[in-house]
This record gives sequence, structure tokens and C-alpha cells, in this order.
Amino acid sequence: MIQVENLTKYYHDFCAVDRVSFDIAQGEILGLLGPNGAGKTTTLRMLTGFLQPTSGSISVKGQPIGEQTLEIKKMLGYLPESAPLYQDMLVYDYLDFVAAIRKISGRHRQQGIRRLADLCGINEVMHQPIGELSKGYKQRVGLAHAMMSDPEILILDEPTSGLDPNQIAEIRQIIKRIGRQKTIILSTHILSEAEATCDRVMIIHRGKIVADGSTDGLKASSGDQKIIHLCLQNADFKSVDETLSTIEAVTAVVRAEDSDTGLGVRLECSPSADVRADIYHKIKQTDWVLLEFHQQSQSLETVFRELTLEGD
Repeated sequence: MIQVENLTKYYHDFCAVDRVSFDIAQGEILGLLGPNGAGKTTTLRMLTGFLQPTSGSISVKGQPIGEQTLEIKKMLGYLPESAPLYQDMLVYDYLDFVAAIRKISGRHRQQGIRRLADLCGINEVMHQPIGELSKGYKQRVGLAHAMMSDPEILILDEPTSGLDPNQIAEIRQIIKRIGRQKTIILSTHILSEAEATCDRVMIIHRGKIVADGSTDGLKASSGDQKIIHLCLQNADFKSVDETLSTIEAVTAVVRAEDSDTGLGVRLECSPSADVRADIYHKIKQTDWVLLEFHQQSQSLETVFRELTLEGD
């Protein structure tokens, strides 16, 4: 759907985006993560044709954006971080105005406005001035604006910035519903939003891509070790240490906090090995009672911090 090759953008001597390359498949929801100033917004603005890259290329459905900018823009819907809305207009009048600009007329205009009001959950505010709406409703109106021409690709820059938890959850559900039919690219620094919404996550730091994959894949590939937690009954730590240390991929056996019913143990293991079966078989050969056995999941927050704090 979208192909990006060696995309670079300089602002005078400052390199905001540095030789970025990636592909986006049709129907994919891609989350672009990064700290403030990482290059997310600049990348999105180049994808929309709003900014010209210093070098590199962007193609949409095989068409280079530099040669077919207007045709490609017709495929796109774009919601910037602060939606550019006319505060004095009623919501309905504003969407009707947007439809007119898009040259949507007659029955199709009315049907489109009703469809977007239902999809974005703004029916109850259609006859209120935009300036009197909460930020959550303003974001929904901006989303309806971005989708007025039924674009194939939707680009959202920090769509939940400044919203409260309930509003974030509502916008997230809207994005997931839209994502069933469209290709969506959204930037965010809210990790839970990316994890709950996106099929794929790309982390950008100082203008470079430092990770790209599913959230589960990134969590599995990151970190220097796996952590497994055990709770054992009828066991003493010395025997547990001696027994489980013989497993090749177990690099350390550490006493953890005991529970009311058993001994707490933390095993540090090589990241490339799955040693759960070996651990189970070792315990099975003893008279210990296994009360708890779980592998600690690497959080996306930990992955993000490892990749974006490196060298700072």
C-alpha cells in the first residue's frame, strides 16, 4: 500500500528524520511511537504530502507522491494533533461545509454526514457550536472531517492527546472500528494506546527507526533475559538452587518474596531459550509442590525505555 525508502528531512542543519524506510500493508493499523521530538509528526506530514522530504521517496499504491501529490491526497484523510476546526460553526454546518469543499453533493452529502455522525458518536452534538464542545468531542469532529471523502488511508497525529481516560477509550474503539476497512497510521507516545489499538508498532528515536514489529514480537525480542517466577511448597532454597542451576539456560536462581504457602523463587534465563519444560521436569523429580509458575512478560514500556533512553 505505502512504500517509504530512505526518507530524510532536514530543518537547516537539524536532521529530523534520518533515512527512514518501511512498508505499510493495506488494512494495517500502524502505530508510530517515539518521545517528543523524535520525528513522528515530520514523518506523518511527509506522508501526507504537506512537507517535501530533503531526500528519499514515498509511493502510495505504486504512485510516487512527488509526481502524483494531488491524486494521492485524494486517498488520504489526515487528523493533526490539534484539529483545525471553526469554533463558531455548528457541528452539522461544519461537516456540511467540509463535504461541499470535497465536492460531495445532494443525497451523498447527507448520507455521508449521517454515517460519520454515527461512526464517530457525535449525533448528540450535531447542533452545538464546536467551541462549546469538550476536547474529546472536538477530536471526534476532526476525525469525521478527516473521513469525509471516505479515504483509503487515515493518518492520525496524536489522536488522543489531552483526553481523559474515558475519552481515550472511546476514540480507541472508533479507530479500531475504522481499521476494519482502512489503512491507518497513528502517532502516539501513549504506549497502552498503541498496544491496544495497533497491529504493528514502529518506534522512532532521533529520526531513526529503532524497532518495528508487533507488540508481542517486540516484547519477546527485547531484553537480556527471561524471568520465570515460582512458588514451591515443601522446598528449601538451597536445594532449589542446586537443582535448577543445572539447567543450562538458567543463568541465576534468586530467592524472591515468600508467600504464606510457599517459597518464592525467581529464575533468570537466556532470552533465546524456552526452559519451562525443563524446569517442570526437574521439579517433578522432587517432592516439592508447585503452587505458582509463570513467565514474566516484558512490558512495552520497558522496551520503549530501553530503545529511546540508550545513549541519553
